[in-house]
Amino acid sequence: MSAKVEERLRYNALADKVMSAKDAASIITDGMTLGLSGFTRAGDAKAIPMALVDRANAGEKFKVNVFTGASLGSDIDALMSDAGIVNKRLPFQLDRTMRGHINKQDMYFVDQHLSVTAEYLRQNAIDPIDVAIVEAVAITEDGLLIPTTSVGNSPIYVQTAKKVIVELNLASYEHLEGIHDIYVPEAQGQRGAIPLLNASDRIGSIGIPLDPEKVAAIVLTDQVDTPTSMTAIDDETQQIADNIIDFLRNEVKEGRLTDTLAPLQSGVGSVANAVLGGMVNSEFKDLEVYSEVLQDSVFDLIDAGKVKFASGCATSLTAEKLDSVFGNLEKYKDKLCLRPQEISNHPELVRRMGLIAMNTALEFDIYGNVNSTHVAGNKMMNGIGGSGDFARAARISIFITKSYAKEGKISSIVPFVSHVDHNEHDVDVVVTEQGLADLRGLAPRQRAELIIENCVHPAYKPALRAYVEEANTRGGHTPHVLEKALSFHTNLAKYGQMIAPEDAE
Repeated sequence: MSAKVEERLRYNALADKVMSAKDAASIITDGMTLGLSGFTRAGDAKAIPMALVDRANAGEKFKVNVFTGASLGSDIDALMSDAGIVNKRLPFQLDRTMRGHINKQDMYFVDQHLSVTAEYLRQNAIDPIDVAIVEAVAITEDGLLIPTTSVGNSPIYVQTAKKVIVELNLASYEHLEGIHDIYVPEAQGQRGAIPLLNASDRIGSIGIPLDPEKVAAIVLTDQVDTPTSMTAIDDETQQIADNIIDFLRNEVKEGRLTDTLAPLQSGVGSVANAVLGGMVNSEFKDLEVYSEVLQDSVFDLIDAGKVKFASGCATSLTAEKLDSVFGNLEKYKDKLCLRPQEISNHPELVRRMGLIAMNTALEFDIYGNVNSTHVAGNKMMNGIGGSGDFARAARISIFITKSYAKEGKISSIVPFVSHVDHNEHDVDVVVTEQGLADLRGLAPRQRAELIIENCVHPAYKPALRAYVEEANTRGGHTPHVLEKALSFHTNLAKYGQMIAPEDAE
């Protein structure tokens, strides 16, 4: 072995397990369930999935179940689904090509809260893992697998799998060693409290314990993560961010928060990135982040001296940030921690620490129900991700969207959502570029009035007010006109816009 490989593969008993990706992939056969590392394009297994695609493209017929942490990079989801080798995928994906195969019913997709996959595996409630395929930056002398830029579900996959394949990525950053905190709870009914009180607490080990008897192969790789793409912040995105910051300022003014706020969780995407980025020039200070994903703005806040500690289960960085963060990792090491996603997303910890949770909606309705996943009620976008893990248990649960889409043909606020991911009881605040509605302590009819007044695009206010007026004539605690509750969506399907042409004139 080269000196570089010896530095990374320090557990000598595994040295004879090194082989090519092609040979390692031959371990995988039709019908197996694979547990792949990877979360938001970070730390994903790369070589073995590509070797499986090569087998399929060479004419071999087989299908496997693919379980991950979240989305994968390197176009792996697209290539695997196009090759026709994916039977079932969970718990989250973010790929346009795979989304097409899901919606054409070429494959199954199980949309899960990201904290529950590990629990289901412990309960034997879902397919057991045949082979865990996990990217590592090193294997230590005492047999700890050091993950790369995400932890995700890798610990539970390694723990429960029949066999383990390690992708030892020589292109990854050696300074990652020591940045992870691997803690795996006992089975439900046998565990005590998870002993974490603050985002900066460390309660586990620096790596994932490996059973050398289960390690079937070690594959050497040399490929960096796929950078995330970030849509430029436009005026409306910035306005959403400003609305939330103004809301937080008012919470401080009312004495419900201090200028250190509470630990922040932010979903993936440009709007969420803009919200955190807007705090760089704010009066807020000594902030903590306890989230599943750490985006560019988190590191901007650390650089600005605003964030004192950030905990997540993965990074999701643009190309520029990948170089500046991981090229200077020693600068961030005492302010950064990566954990398993069942810990980063654990409702017990979210409630204990009192998080402020900010997540994205596709649409919400006049009573505060949120659809995060399905376009027009039946077409999957990406998945619920971690938003549900945080929403119910958070101190303040905030959902964000622009008020319209498709050049105004779609309203993001509708009489009734076409798919419910977060019901009204788990939603505290909804925000668009038009304004913000604080729903805490409001009855349904009060929520409807506030949402329409503050959040709806002016072009849709008359139609929604008319709907509420007619619904109120029928009475009820949560008034609806059942035969018109989905009229915005049926109009969209029929006319290509949510307001019928005769009503738009």
